[in-house]
Amino acid sequence: LQSLDVANNQLRELPAALADCPRLKEANFRGNQLKDKRLEKMVNGCQTKAILEYLRAGGRGKGKVESAREDVRKKKREKQQKKDSGDGEQDEVEEASKLLVKVLHVSENPAPLVVKVSPGVKDVRAFIVCCVLKGVNLKPGNALKRFLTMQTKLHEDICEKRTVATIATHDLQLVKAPLTYNVQPPDELKIMPLGRKEIKAKDLLRQLQLEAEEQRKQKKRQNVSGLHRYLQLLDGKDNYPCLVDAEGAVISFPPITNSEKTKIRKETQDLFLEVTSDTSLQICKDVMDTLILKIAELNRSALENREGSGSDTELDAHCGPRNTNLPLVLEQVRVVDTDGNLKVLYPSKTDLATVSSLLTVIR
Repeated sequence: LQSLDVANNQLRELPAALADCPRLKEANFRGNQLKDKRLEKMVNGCQTKAILEYLRAGGRGKGKVESAREDVRKKKREKQQKKDSGDGEQDEVEEASKLLVKVLHVSENPAPLVVKVSPGVKDVRAFIVCCVLKGVNLKPGNALKRFLTMQTKLHEDICEKRTVATIATHDLQLVKAPLTYNVQPPDELKIMPLGRKEIKAKDLLRQLQLEAEEQRKQKKRQNVSGLHRYLQLLDGKDNYPCLVDAEGAVISFPPITNSEKTKIRKETQDLFLEVTSDTSLQICKDVMDTLILKIAELNRSALENREGSGSDTELDAHCGPRNTNLPLVLEQVRVVDTDGNLKVLYPSKTDLATVSSLLTVIR
């Protein structure tokens, strides 16, 4: 089966067995009132390959994240087989070369960061996971550019073009705690977006829509790239989600942008990381696991001076001795409700399991 057209019928579900059709390249499912509303959106805007991946993973809340978990399970099985066959020494070498992250528990932290969640987010963008990562080096060569590119790729891949989750990264030194995850009406929410002046959310979206339309006309394309692709994710919302600091400033407006106020620079060493979703809490955690792994990989690369700019003397002057296996420090962040009851703590003892084959976590 290479082509399938069942558009404008009365289908309520699509069978997972379609994912087992290896030659199926073109499929049209539009015009069916599917029970899975996310799948209904996908059939109207995604390529056949993405739809089949979604069906293969079993539906809502899965997809690429589930595939990543399966890869981790496979690697664990292979590792166990090596041990059983007497390749223990090789495993010890691999373990020593793995990336290191040390968890600082809330109980050990004299000033832990807390995020308070208001009840209004439940109907807009209910799930948020946060943490602090210290000891990052973005100075050498194009390390900062690579960091931003990595974040974009994660939005495209594991976040499925921001439809299942959105990442925001902040310079911790510029974050004024405590933080509140809240909702505000579009004509009241104000933010200073990256690279722009302060603006109301409704005006920002209108401005971005005009820019998107202008881009389309100039490039004669059906689709637009960059930030403009995510505008429709807020369609029909009476309130918009936002992360507000202790001074009342909005530092994050998911899934659109975060603020110039907490923008990451080459000098940034400590990060405040945030993942939000309207899909599930587990998606947020899985995305955060992957984000921490990717930052650890980039950090080691920077410490090894793979960017190839500057002399060894310059690097040592800026970054200190080049021990490429120093652990990053990952501080737990509590997300609580308005009464102070714990909603989520990240990382808990069960988190970071999806990347455990590549990352050593010292708890």
